[in-house]
Amino acid sequence: MSGRFVRYLAEAAAGKLDAGVLFALMGYRLPAYMELILPLGLFIAILLAYGRLYVESEMTVLSACGVSDNTLLKYTLVVGLIVATIVGMFSLYVGPIGVKASETLLAKQRSRSEFETLKPGRFHELSGGGGVSYAQEIVEDGTVLEGVFLAGAGDTLDELAVMTAAKGETLVDPVSKRRYLVLSNGYQYHGEPGEANYKVTSFEKYSQYLPTPEFESLLKKKTDSLTTLELLSVDSSEASAAIQWRISLPVLVLVVTFLAVPMSRTQPRKGRYVKLIPAILLYIVYLVLSNGVRGLLEDGTAPTPYLLWYVHAAFFCLALVMLYWPRVTLAWRSSRSRRRAD
Repeated sequence: MSGRFVRYLAEAAAGKLDAGVLFALMGYRLPAYMELILPLGLFIAILLAYGRLYVESEMTVLSACGVSDNTLLKYTLVVGLIVATIVGMFSLYVGPIGVKASETLLAKQRSRSEFETLKPGRFHELSGGGGVSYAQEIVEDGTVLEGVFLAGAGDTLDELAVMTAAKGETLVDPVSKRRYLVLSNGYQYHGEPGEANYKVTSFEKYSQYLPTPEFESLLKKKTDSLTTLELLSVDSSEASAAIQWRISLPVLVLVVTFLAVPMSRTQPRKGRYVKLIPAILLYIVYLVLSNGVRGLLEDGTAPTPYLLWYVHAAFFCLALVMLYWPRVTLAWRSSRSRRRAD
């Protein structure tokens, strides 16, 4: 989140984004971030909470009172189901709406010219370092400038061109759809600084073409801005992968819940943080592998269209092995001891 905010802030500092929309953009993007933040938060919470119970020997007391691993898992799954429901709401409904709203806002920002990003009473460097601009006042939602001053290079390297106008506004040509800066009632000065030989031209209307501002869209996948119902009507590998990804996020919550219960086991002398780093690394591997499989599904290079579910099944089986392996080992040792006694 901080990385994306810094990226937006850099665009605002360069004049490509209005600083007033930064927090709106972050708010629209927040549900999409929560899809991955909540599972990790639940995973770490279970590790820390149960790890403390193991360190303080409270799990030993609970086990002696009849609380088995299955009972502990049932209690944990109640919280996991709640978080999975919230993540499902974000991934299937709220997240795509937020991404679409942020893209709409970014599209409006892309369509603005650099003169619409001016601040009144401040000098602003033009794109490419071609000069500076200044507006005394800005009215009508930033589309009309009053007291305009423009300075830049003239026809030759040593020549300076200065232009002043009482009013300026950006207009779009209805035929060519090109954007122009139209200045009214002004003067244009051409000459070399320090020389008395310069030309003065007065004008009632002066139009200058404004190139389309370059702005890199931050949306990597077009399917992220489509609602789930819209994805169901699209017949493509990208749409299929996006649907599977959105459905798999709540499943990921349940799988990491199963993983967190056995990984929280620790000895009182080792501390409750001893398994935290391996557990987080396992979560990162799980997430990166799932995201990589999503890329294969989008490209159509996956060996099976259901490869993502094989990843979830593999980590679920790993969780079951970790959960019941101590019990299986204990039963095997007891059986071996009985055979030796016989």
